[in-house]
Amino acid sequence: MQPIITLIERFIAGIGKVGSLFLPLLMLTILVNVFSRYVLGRGSIQLEELQWHLNAVAVMSCLAWAYQKNAHVRVDAFHAKMSETQKAIVELFGVIFLLFPFVWFVADSAWTIFGYSWKLKEGSPMPSGLPARYLIKFVMAAGLSLLFLQGIAVLLKSALFLFGPKTIKES
Repeated sequence: MQPIITLIERFIAGIGKVGSLFLPLLMLTILVNVFSRYVLGRGSIQLEELQWHLNAVAVMSCLAWAYQKNAHVRVDAFHAKMSETQKAIVELFGVIFLLFPFVWFVADSAWTIFGYSWKLKEGSPMPSGLPARYLIKFVMAAGLSLLFLQGIAVLLKSALFLFGPKTIKES
């Protein structure tokens, strides 16, 4: 199971690292938008929408990576006091009964929405907005699918810790 876990986590980390490269571009877009709006007095629908799209790419491509690195929100008051075995049990049941059902439902809906948007060749409702709104809907669906994939890796790691040999290489 360890090679599968390693493969999944390397893939997720790669996507996350690429996604994080969108953050400087997002900051630059925000600065240009603020300067053009408040200094030059010229707002831009395209810059506003580009900000939303860049933010979505950064968040959705890094979501699974954050889960992998334990950089997500958790109730540390309880988690910090748990033994490694208790943590593995909580992760195992949390992934099975909370993460998987939720992400499956939302990702399935997101893929349906993307498919509908793709068929329509949906663009911005604003005349001067960005075309190809279906691309950002793809990013949303793909990001949720990556989170599900990372959930598989967490499930396998927890199961391996609880039921397998007691030496697990952290990746």
